Amino acid sequence: MELVPDGQTRLYVNVNFPYSLAMAKIFSITDLAREFEVTTRTIRYYEDKGLLTPVRDGQRRVYGPRDHVRLRLIMRGKRLGFSLDEIREMIDLYDVDATEISQLNKFLEKIRGRQRALRRHQADIAETLNELDLRETECVNLLADKSRTGVH
Repeated sequence: MELVPDGQTRLYVNVNFPYSLAMAKIFSITDLAREFEVTTRTIRYYEDKGLLTPVRDGQRRVYGPRDHVRLRLIMRGKRLGFSLDEIREMIDLYDVDATEISQLNKFLEKIRGRQRALRRHQADIAETLNELDLRETECVNLLADKSRTGVH
């Protein structure tokens, strides 16, 4: 993809490339922010962290299909509770393994780790809720006893 001074974009496509021309769409930072419901500051932060690599047209950032897919993966990873470092580790594997086997194995490893952590949290929450239920019952009983005996 090449940006030329008159504001037009020239796109060079390798005919052996497995993606269609429809995937060659370009996006502004505002387009991505709107689509993914994040701020432009968030997108610039991901760029600063090396997760996104837009082409520059002067001061303007121009994002291609690769950045669009990477942002989708970042958002999915964040929604699943992964850190940006974990997300980077997983999506960077796309660049080194076209079969996606390494990426899928890494993702599976991260999913299982996240599940274990969430199950531990779930057990901790259940234990805390049980303790709170017991304390609540004690307080209700103490208040009832004090009401019956006339102590306020």
